[in-house]
Amino acid sequence: MKGSVIITLTREQLAKTIDLTYLKPIATVKEIESLCLKSRKYHFASLCVNPCMITIARRFLADTDVKVCSVVGFPLGVNSTETKVFEAKDCVKKGADEIDVMINIGALKSGNFVFVEKELLIIVNVIRREQMAEYNKHINIKVIIETGNLLKDEIKKVCKIVEDIGADFIQTSTGYGTRGVELDDIRLIREIVTRNIGVKASGGIRTFKDAQALIDAGATRLGTSAGVEIMDEYIEIFDK
Repeated sequence: MKGSVIITLTREQLAKTIDLTYLKPIATVKEIESLCLKSRKYHFASLCVNPCMITIARRFLADTDVKVCSVVGFPLGVNSTETKVFEAKDCVKKGADEIDVMINIGALKSGNFVFVEKELLIIVNVIRREQMAEYNKHINIKVIIETGNLLKDEIKKVCKIVEDIGADFIQTSTGYGTRGVELDDIRLIREIVTRNIGVKASGGIRTFKDAQALIDAGATRLGTSAGVEIMDEYIEIFDK
């Protein structure tokens, strides 16, 4: 088995690519607490939870190397700009270290790239200003573009916007769209943007094989609810 898979990351490096994610509306406090403990055990990059669960995750992950991530305008992206700005600020105020912001897909599909850029720029500028004034930490901003709903030319245009406005990551999917991430999504994004911006693959990542293929294609972060299973599979293959 070892000979059939090429290792490109150590166990620790793999863990630090994973945003363990649980964004179901039926998520309970007990489930989030359990995921916090698992995140601590595996040292994931972050635990991504709904905004109402940030304070719980923050309490359980305090003084650990696991960041708290939450979402803005999720999963549809059709909130007003003012609502997204408030939600982004509120997520950070409650303790989020990272925010995953959903674009307005309808505006993008309408060809209104000016609106998409303006909205994202406002959110980024507000959060950057707040992190400088109130929080002694860098807030990672990931922008979700929902690749399954976009044409190749639309992906190219929105990726350049996301990089130009100073976000930290381009994220492929919400997991609630028409499909999750595909390898061609990552390859295309990496053709468009520089290595100065991260690429987060999300949606449908279930196995270590999935994770390895996406990382090899250029993903630097993985959003998945199967983070524990991926790590256990890695350990089963390579750490014995």
